[in-house]
Amino acid sequence: MNQSQEEDKNKFLYPRGRYYGQVKPENLVFNAKLQEFAQKVAMITSLESNGKLDPKEAYQQIKELWKQLKHSKKELGIGNEPPTTA
Repeated sequence: MNQSQEEDKNKFLYPRGRYYGQVKPENLVFNAKLQEFAQKVAMITSLESNGKLDPKEAYQQIKELWKQLKHSKKELGIGNEPPTTA
């Protein structure tokens, strides 16, 4: 498989949505992590729904992903700044 085919496969398997929020580095990083979280949860739920993954294991995996996402949010300081008044 050449580089172009590999890129096409990755775009198909791991699509990225556009970001429309306030453009700040931490927001862009968190958005990428949030999209990755959503993709992994979708894969886990599909495996569980098709009987390939035990429900308890699926829950534990999603719980761990959620902890990682919360940690990323905290590390990036997302939501820590006071709201701006316009």
